[in-house]
Amino acid sequence: MYPLKFEDILRPIIWGGDEISRFKQLPEIHAGIGESWEISQVGDRISVVSEGADKGKNLTELIQRDGAALLGKHVAEHYGEKFPLLIKFIDARDNLSIQVHPNDELAKARHNSFGKTEMWYVIDAKPGAGLYSGFSKQITPEEYVERIKNNTITDVLQFHQVKSGDVFFLPAGRIHAICKGILIAEIQQSSDITYRIYDYDRRDAQGNPRELHVEQSIDAVDFKLYDNLRTSYEARNNEAVNLVTCPYFQTNLIEVDRSVKRPVAAHDSFVIYMCMGGKIRMTDNNDYAIELHQGQTTLVPASLESVTIEAESPAKLLECYIPAQQ
Repeated sequence: MYPLKFEDILRPIIWGGDEISRFKQLPEIHAGIGESWEISQVGDRISVVSEGADKGKNLTELIQRDGAALLGKHVAEHYGEKFPLLIKFIDARDNLSIQVHPNDELAKARHNSFGKTEMWYVIDAKPGAGLYSGFSKQITPEEYVERIKNNTITDVLQFHQVKSGDVFFLPAGRIHAICKGILIAEIQQSSDITYRIYDYDRRDAQGNPRELHVEQSIDAVDFKLYDNLRTSYEARNNEAVNLVTCPYFQTNLIEVDRSVKRPVAAHDSFVIYMCMGGKIRMTDNNDYAIELHQGQTTLVPASLESVTIEAESPAKLLECYIPAQQ
């Protein structure tokens, strides 16, 4: 087994642009791309290995063949043959809809799906760009519905101006939206269940209003008020700095300018690395090596003991795995 890279799954979306193509250093610019699904087993969008002995095999086939050796024993016991995460890059050329995601219980009952807890890492943001996360004042479910009807729901949401490196944790139930001018890395549960609450009266390619899910969303929304919804952290060179730890994933930031050895088997989980900038060479304990540059992602199988990350230019990585179940 070896660190796996996958073919890009590029998704044209009404609010997408061309920043993903540039960020990922693709050979051609693809216009209107809203998302690149880096690692996915959602629906028919299943990641396919792009290089090495398993080139051409998809993620489902690998899990069926390798099981716990790929996923980790505790991950396989908990999730079976389902890959628990969906890893994305998102380019918001225009505002995304105001939305919310159900938790595990509601998603299971309604959609036979995982819920959708997620996190955002801001890769780049134009001056003044921002996002919505959480409410700015206490409102009732009745006021919530009324404000959606009269187009004032954004008046009671917290708007956060953002810059590169900002982090937001979004547990299921937190109302949110990415606004225009932001490029984001998203780590989330393996789910595509979204309740669209408000969409600025935007029309699809046929001129029809996009579907809203207001009534469905009421039971999913967390109406509590929260302070400090932006995650605080202090980056340290050549060390892993924790950004998010929750039952569904743990994510660390690693900024490297030399050689750094990182454990894998000790987590009893696969480990994902997303390159936010720069370029690295990654070598596993069997001396298999891959290169990873800005905009690329790799999945390291749980059975590997460790990987060594060698910075070919100063690089910034998100490291993500499934923490041991408590």
